[in-house]
Amino acid sequence: MFPQQRRRRGLALAAAGTILALTAACSGGGTDEDPTTEPGADAKPSGEITVLTWRTDLVGDGTFDKYVEEFKAKYPDVTDVKIEGLTDYEGEVKTRMNTDNYGDVLAIPGSVTPDQLGQFFEPLGDQAEMAKEYRWINDKSFDGKSYGIPVVGNVQGIVYNTKVWEAAGVTDFPTTPDEFLADLKAIKDKGIEIAPLYTNYKDSWPLSQWDGARGAVTANPDYVNEMVTWDDPWTDERDSGVIDGLIYDVVAQGLTEADPTTTNWEASKQMLGTGQVATMVLGSWAIPQMQAAAEAAGASAEDIGYMPFPAQVDGKFHAVAGGDYNLGINVNSDNKVTARAWIDWFNHESGYSESQVGLSPLIDGAVPAALESFVSEVELITMNPAPAGKESLFADIDTASGIVTTDPKYRQKIVDDARSGDRSRQQVFDDLNAAWAKGRAEVGA
Repeated sequence: MFPQQRRRRGLALAAAGTILALTAACSGGGTDEDPTTEPGADAKPSGEITVLTWRTDLVGDGTFDKYVEEFKAKYPDVTDVKIEGLTDYEGEVKTRMNTDNYGDVLAIPGSVTPDQLGQFFEPLGDQAEMAKEYRWINDKSFDGKSYGIPVVGNVQGIVYNTKVWEAAGVTDFPTTPDEFLADLKAIKDKGIEIAPLYTNYKDSWPLSQWDGARGAVTANPDYVNEMVTWDDPWTDERDSGVIDGLIYDVVAQGLTEADPTTTNWEASKQMLGTGQVATMVLGSWAIPQMQAAAEAAGASAEDIGYMPFPAQVDGKFHAVAGGDYNLGINVNSDNKVTARAWIDWFNHESGYSESQVGLSPLIDGAVPAALESFVSEVELITMNPAPAGKESLFADIDTASGIVTTDPKYRQKIVDDARSGDRSRQQVFDDLNAAWAKGRAEVGA
């Protein structure tokens, strides 16, 4: 039986108690001390701030109102916390960052390279000091300063409908990509109108979730750091090749939705919950969303399971644990004291990470019940930061190569090629490797 069978009750309880919220987390200061980010240590939180979020599904449902109410109760001189939900978060924030008007608190977009952090965001503290209290801060740190803290810690893997998989006769986690493909085929062969795997091609950003397996495939926390030293990351032996090769094979073998160009993210959550979709590659942050969608459709939250990426090293599954979006403070903000107070309060007092069935960014944070069984079956690894002085090297090569792995368009192209058959799997690899080698040469790596 799937290990998830042992945690179904925990999943259901987590779903019942889920209080979905904004993003959050931060640095420095405990819950009883007023945080500061700039001169004027005696300043108290007051006035108003604007907080940007990508969680449009939570705007207007009362969730943010609850958090704002609690925050204002603690800091009565705060007159308002305005929440702005942005549908195309990355795109809209990137455009707004051409001006000074991109809120007071916001999740740091993936397009901001490490060396650009200080240009757009207020430093939150010394990286070494903050690392004593918070996990996964290296992603948004540069030159010894931290500019953001993850809102919650995720493990990376695959969300699936347990009923669908069991109905297809699959009772164990697939341990290799070939086993995974065989299991998806078993689901398809049941003759039911089910998409064995849903790509969410049209919304595109979910395709970037596959990057979560980098490092897990070969159990190598230095995979990304080593990738900058290779001209050929896309091979059958390396994580990038295994990941993108599996995407190609799943599509080429007809094991996804019939027409990827018509996918719908919001609809897909309900489809997974009701069994119209069997599998989606997403971080653990997606679990409560899938549970809620399942229950809203009259299905059971207990049908939502979570499995590791289909690869083992020495007979053991591995999964990358890391931070979600990092909250930071707009360097141009006129109210940095209150912005910092919001982040610190949210991180320490909101209970957000627990409600999201995620790991706390606090070093001493507990593992949520819904992930305990997964963690017991899978060895978690945290990716190592880039060496000093090379924090931007990966991003520089990535940009110079023209691939831009942070942009899901390159994986949409893989899906297109697999559907059309215009390029073979090896041709896709050859083109990616040639572009990567070109990028390395341009930046002198």
